[in-house]
Amino acid sequence: MQVSVCYSDPSAQAWLRIEVPEGITAGDAIAQSGILGMFPAIDLDAQKIGIFGKVVKTDAPLQAGDRVEIYRAIICDPATVPRREMADETD
Repeated sequence: MQVSVCYSDPSAQAWLRIEVPEGITAGDAIAQSGILGMFPAIDLDAQKIGIFGKVVKTDAPLQAGDRVEIYRAIICDPATVPRREMADETD
């Protein structure tokens, strides 16, 4: 079956489509995708992962077509960052 593994950092992004056996877990798909070699800063012990925006554990089973996402920590407080829409209105 085919699944995708996605990750983005400030300088690059990757969306890898891979062929995996039935019954594979999200963690196994991440390992098989090679994305950990592309982005050595990924730490699956500290970072959350998800399937289509829903946070899951690495042992979550996958279904055909699933998109496994590796999330980065939020580095700023969204409440303190002005929204683009508000900035556009003042121009």
